[in-house]
Amino acid sequence: MANLFAKKDLSALMKEASESDEHSLRRALGPINLLTLGIGAIIGAGIFVITGQAAAQFAGPAIVISFVLAGVACAFAGLCYAEFASMIPIAGSAYTYSYATLGELVAWIIGWDLILEYAFGAATVAVGWSGHFRAFLRDLGMGLPEMPTSNFTLFGMPVHLKYDYIGFLVIIAITAILVIGIKESANFTTAIVILKVAVVCMFIALATAFLYSHSWQPNHWTPFIPPNTGTRGEFGWSGILRGAGVVFFAYIGFDAVSTAAQEAKNPKRDMPFGILGSLVICTILYILVSGLLTRLVPYNQLNVPDPVVVGIRVAGQQWATFLVELGAIAGLATVMLVMLLGQSRVFYSMSRDGLLWPWACKIHPRFRTPYLSSIVVGVFVAILATLVPLSVLDEMTSVGTLLAFVLVSAGVWVMRRSHPEVNRPFKTPLVPLVPILAIVFSGLLIVSLSYWTQLRLIVWLVIGLIIYFSYGRKHSKVQALRSESMERKPTPTMAD
Repeated sequence: MANLFAKKDLSALMKEASESDEHSLRRALGPINLLTLGIGAIIGAGIFVITGQAAAQFAGPAIVISFVLAGVACAFAGLCYAEFASMIPIAGSAYTYSYATLGELVAWIIGWDLILEYAFGAATVAVGWSGHFRAFLRDLGMGLPEMPTSNFTLFGMPVHLKYDYIGFLVIIAITAILVIGIKESANFTTAIVILKVAVVCMFIALATAFLYSHSWQPNHWTPFIPPNTGTRGEFGWSGILRGAGVVFFAYIGFDAVSTAAQEAKNPKRDMPFGILGSLVICTILYILVSGLLTRLVPYNQLNVPDPVVVGIRVAGQQWATFLVELGAIAGLATVMLVMLLGQSRVFYSMSRDGLLWPWACKIHPRFRTPYLSSIVVGVFVAILATLVPLSVLDEMTSVGTLLAFVLVSAGVWVMRRSHPEVNRPFKTPLVPLVPILAIVFSGLLIVSLSYWTQLRLIVWLVIGLIIYFSYGRKHSKVQALRSESMERKPTPTMAD
């Protein structure tokens, strides 16, 4: 049983972080690259797609409160991530942190959970991207053929599938960019982030100007908190909590920044800047956009793939719909890129530790990227984006993220007690209060999600444990080192 909780040696982690040869990842990211990677992942489907759907289905205008609650939970978790990312600056994010603090079994669970988070996150965004791309082409008079569909019965239940071929193709294209190189990916992200932040700011300015000049506009904030329908999670305060759990998907970008720690030039200084800076900027933008959107448009009309475009049209700025759609298309592309980057780097780290198959940590001789990992991840996510409905994808992403936050926050608390002497370039304030608050808020949001989402998480974790006990535990490098150490110890004699 003790072997299941074997920890990675901190000195070994630091040595791994300092490696710089042809078999290691290339350090090419500066502070601005890391900040834009975070913003690139956060400003995307959450603001262009999920905001409207969560308002229409769960919280109404009080989606603003949902974003505040999700932002508070993220603030506590982000402080914990910043400490770990500066202290252990290697690929793998929460997986690596858990390995150093809580042991191998917990690390496996969180690594497997991160695969869920990033895979379903990228697939969610691909579905949103497809919807915006179709709307964009329709506005240009170039409509695409409808998605192929099929109907069949599975276990006695009717199933209706739509085959989103556009979502499939965009994931394949993003995967090709990631295989080519991290620096190229980061430069692409930086350019697109500038465009989409400008589009978001344009929406805020136009919506504010319209509301200021049209005092007769019906007040769509009344009631601000729609009464509960009698079902848990449908409006009222339980709906606000459910909405917070769903829109939590919007914030996962800052934790994706930490997966690129081994590719940062100065991770001890720049990782906290990238994580916390992107979180602060995006939280402010989310609150402003969600408030203005529900003020412009009745919340029950926002359950559409492109709610921000609907808001711009209500504001009478038809010319701006083109820019919003273009910004959404470009912006969602960067979210997919960062999600796929995160998952392939988690695969890479787990493979280097022997917990996953060796092919996942192979580095391309020219591009110095984990190309096989990126390709396999990309194909898997492309299939998800083609077949799985958006409502399933976004909640699965949120529950995976929240579980990661719980374990990372617990890890900071444990690490402060077990290794108080370790150098921490960035320190989480008020430990253990901040980690405890992160755990409590994240746990509350997990409970607020649907029972089906919680059940799917359990099934996913069970599948992961089967893989761990059948393959990972037998090939673990930490377990092998532990066995060698035990064999070298002299056998006690009678005289002893």
